[in-house]
Amino acid sequence: MTSIGGTEMVDWNLAVATATRLVRPGPEVSRDEARAVVAELRRHAKASEQHVRGFTRMGTEETHDTPVLVVDRPGWVRANVAGFREILKPLLDKMQERRGGTPGGAVLGAVGGKVTGVELGMLLSFLASRVLGQYETFAPASRELPAGDNGGGRLLLVAPNIVHVERELDVEPHDFRLWVCLHEETHRTQFTAVPWLRDHLEGEIQSFLAETDVDPMTVLERIREAAQSLAGGRPEAEEDDGGRSFVELVQTPAQREILGRLTAVMSLLEGHADFVMDGVGPQVVPTVAEIREKFQQRRAKGASRLDTTLRKLLGLDAKLRQYRDGERFVRAVVDEVGMDGFNRVWTSPNTLPTKAEIAKPADWVARVHRRPES
Repeated sequence: MTSIGGTEMVDWNLAVATATRLVRPGPEVSRDEARAVVAELRRHAKASEQHVRGFTRMGTEETHDTPVLVVDRPGWVRANVAGFREILKPLLDKMQERRGGTPGGAVLGAVGGKVTGVELGMLLSFLASRVLGQYETFAPASRELPAGDNGGGRLLLVAPNIVHVERELDVEPHDFRLWVCLHEETHRTQFTAVPWLRDHLEGEIQSFLAETDVDPMTVLERIREAAQSLAGGRPEAEEDDGGRSFVELVQTPAQREILGRLTAVMSLLEGHADFVMDGVGPQVVPTVAEIREKFQQRRAKGASRLDTTLRKLLGLDAKLRQYRDGERFVRAVVDEVGMDGFNRVWTSPNTLPTKAEIAKPADWVARVHRRPES
């Protein structure tokens, strides 16, 4: 816990308890069906390693030291809370120092970490039913949640969510499960085959957090607005200030610059994963075209007004743009200079694309390959 004068800033344990209590139950499956799904996802995750390495020409068997965990929704919550605690500690420490000398400090003390924990838990319960898979880059290892030896990391596959979506889309389950594993395995390959990538990304995030000048009460208000949207208590949130995402609290030029670099990197990583899953797909996933079409329609359609509001608040709309823009960048570069030419992107932080280059791949090719733009 991060505590201030005995009062916890965020009660992480309560956040986990709240999220696991409120999260929607997964689809109905028998015990035998559940075991079969878990076993198949493990097989597909293993098979995906070779498929992704062969297609991307990245990494070897020795580079994959991170575990694959097939989890349920509460398991996803516990894993992510552990990651949040790790990466957000500098920001919470800064907020802790600031709280004591601000007028909002007394109010924050009254609100307390337990209220914050409940509200954070409500947000996690919303997200826990939507994530299909995730490579946890900064995950600390624990007895219940193992991680890689070299700097952590683990691959999570959320079994009930995968089953839910494959049923909703009415696609071939075995193909869909392998398709999802190809995407997540690409992320695993990115971080295990490129040794400097994790440290670079962590450095950028910590630099961003170090520049944060956000009043603790403002952060709590954003959490509260999201939680109230979940409960239907703020129907006007979509039209007013409550519709802003957390990243839109950026206040300094330095943060905007860092956020631009982070956006470019995340667009690259997500777009690369989409490109790989579709590139490998025709060889090993017979119904890949149908899956992609239906999945894209699902992404574009979104859901209810509540879902739209929360996606804006949490910045999930930005993530959807990252998939699209990043995939276009990767496809354009591979078309121009081939896979080996594209892989120069992993040479060093200096060869990563900028936010502007994500939108104009020819500029990246001209800079990294020193070709004049035609």
